[in-house]
Amino acid sequence: MIQPNPKKPPYRVPLMSEIVALPWNGFKVASTFSGAGGSCTGYRMAGFKVVWANEFVPAAQDSYRANKAADSYLDPRDIKLVRREDIFKATGLKRGELDVFDGSPPCQAFSTAGKREKGWGKEKSYEHGAKQCNETLFAQYIRLLGGLQPKVFIAENVSGLVKGTAKGMFLEILRDLKACGYRVTCKVLDAQWLGVPQSRQRTIFIGVRNDLNLEPAHPKPLAYRYSVRDALPWIVSMATHSGYNKTTTSAASSASAAICASGASEHLSGFVEAETDISRYAIGAEWDKTGIGKSNEKFFSLKRAALDAPSFAINAAGGNTSTAGVCHPTEKRKFSIAELKRICAFPDDFILTGSYAQQWERLGNSVPPVMMAAIAATVRDEILNKSK
Repeated sequence: MIQPNPKKPPYRVPLMSEIVALPWNGFKVASTFSGAGGSCTGYRMAGFKVVWANEFVPAAQDSYRANKAADSYLDPRDIKLVRREDIFKATGLKRGELDVFDGSPPCQAFSTAGKREKGWGKEKSYEHGAKQCNETLFAQYIRLLGGLQPKVFIAENVSGLVKGTAKGMFLEILRDLKACGYRVTCKVLDAQWLGVPQSRQRTIFIGVRNDLNLEPAHPKPLAYRYSVRDALPWIVSMATHSGYNKTTTSAASSASAAICASGASEHLSGFVEAETDISRYAIGAEWDKTGIGKSNEKFFSLKRAALDAPSFAINAAGGNTSTAGVCHPTEKRKFSIAELKRICAFPDDFILTGSYAQQWERLGNSVPPVMMAAIAATVRDEILNKSK
């Protein structure tokens, strides 16, 4: 149980309307594998301008477009087709002028929650019909890094990249990043120590171009953590809830956005999509046997989030109603999208498109914006400001 900390501020993620109004810090970011925009939103929280982004999954593109700045260019192509010249043309920048090159290559092949090496060399099929061999995509990021020569790069992946049989691939990636002309350090950071009410470990590479003569810097952990109850303060009053909002996902999302716009985000708890109800499935019966803050003995991926601790890690597949995943602590259901946005440290008014499962997938695949904001702020203060 998390002990009270008098220095811990209340949990609050800035609204998108507030992020848009932040002053620009003078630095520009280009982002790859941008998803719905979790990382990019984190950069914007730290005052950066995202001038270019690449994402080739149409469902993720839809959410990204709904939140991006008007002057940010979204390239929808497969990254294998993107050339450095394309980025220079879209941004007006030249080789060496970009401040930060960001990337989160798809990580299913390295995740400890997946098949790991059993899936290496096999293509993953995406919902729009495209296929990719995901463990090769880091090479595409490195190819563009060498051509762009930004001042700093930040690359993110799962913690499984530095564990077990994947460690050999990690060493190859580290070697190739350094060979592009950078001083590189890599650390596994846990989102729960960077202001996110979720236990989520990510491998973070940070590189500084050799000619800047500065060392990479990672953020220091906070002295406190946020719990599920911090993120969802209404959770006690909902403990006896037995019904589900039968409106469609899109209608509920529109209503949620309207409430966010009015500033009354505390009422978002009332929108609970019908797809959250697990009572008809095998995992529903097992939910009763699972203690709060525990994993189920039969379905290990079925977990009831703790109330007074950060949530378990949210994975992309958990939005399928019948699939074992992280569930609400006091109600026999999955989290609503509005609740999940808070657990994943997204703004309440961040727009997600598509079905309930697609919106969950977008959140499960994203770097929590608050986590990336902490990383970006450290790079801004400890590297880029000093490079001037």
